[in-house]
Amino acid sequence: MSQNEQPKPASVHTKAKNSTVTTPTDVGDFDRVKRGFIASLPTGRITDGAGRIVADVNRYDFIRAGGPAPETVNPSLWRHAQLNAHHGLFEVADGVWQVRGYDISNITFIKGTEGWVVIDPLTTEATARASYDLITAQLGHRSVTAVIYTHSHADHFGGVLGVTSQDDVDAGKCRVIAPVGFLHETIGENVIAGPAMGRRASYQFGPQLPAGPTGHVDCGLGNSVPLGPPGLIAPTEDITFTGEELVIDGVRVIFQLTPETEAPAEMNFFFPDHGWLCMAENCSHTMHNLVP
Repeated sequence: MSQNEQPKPASVHTKAKNSTVTTPTDVGDFDRVKRGFIASLPTGRITDGAGRIVADVNRYDFIRAGGPAPETVNPSLWRHAQLNAHHGLFEVADGVWQVRGYDISNITFIKGTEGWVVIDPLTTEATARASYDLITAQLGHRSVTAVIYTHSHADHFGGVLGVTSQDDVDAGKCRVIAPVGFLHETIGENVIAGPAMGRRASYQFGPQLPAGPTGHVDCGLGNSVPLGPPGLIAPTEDITFTGEELVIDGVRVIFQLTPETEAPAEMNFFFPDHGWLCMAENCSHTMHNLVP
C-alpha cells in the first residue's frame, strides 16, 4: 500500500469467504499463551542506538482489545494474531525462560552454572538487547556463556550482538554453537541471495503496511518483523553428527542434525537431565515457509 492509497473496506467476495472460515475452538490456547508470564517491557517500544524505532507492540493494541474478527481479516488469522499479541518474559520450566512478542522468533535463556545459555538471539541487536535487559531486570544479571543457533535463518542469529560480543567470543568467554553448514548457508541466503530474499520478505511479511484491521495484522511467526539489520558472530563449534553431546555451562545437551528441513542447516536438541526438547522451527504452530 503506497502512501497515496487509502485502506478499503472488505469486498463482498472477502466477506463471503471469511464467513465460511472455521477456527479452532480450544479456548485453552488463550490460557496456555499466558502461562508463566512474568513481566513485559515497560513501554512496549524498542529503539536502536540512534533512537530509531525497531519494534513497537503498541501498534497492535487493536488486536489486544479483543472482539470478533473484523470483516477485512480472515478469522483464523485474527485468532492467531490475538495469541501472538502476548509479549514479555515467560518462565517455561524450572531453569528456562523465554522473551516473546518483540520479534518474529523467541529468545530462550537457559540457566547454566555460571551464566546464561542463549538459544536463538532474535533478528536484530536491539530486540535481543531489550530481551536481555528485561530478563536482567527481573532475575538479575548473568553473563552469556554460550549462544546456540538452531538454524541458518536471520531471525535466529541476527541479534547475537545484543547478548554477547565478538571480543568475548574471541576471548573464550562465550561459545557459539551451530549445526554444520550454518555459515555456508547463512552467507548463501543472506549475501549471495540477499537482494532476492529481501524482496521476498517485503511481500511475505508486509513491513510497509500500517498496522490495523485494513493493513498489517500479523506475520504468522510474530506480530511484525523488527526494523534493523541483522548481525552475525561465526560459530566457534559445529555440531557434525546426530547424537553428538556437549556439556554447555554445566548443562548436558544431545543434538540431532536435521539438514534440508525448515532450513538448509538446522538441528534439534534434547536436555536429558531435565527432559527439555528444542525442535527449532521444525515444529511450530505455523507453516510460514510454505507459500513464499
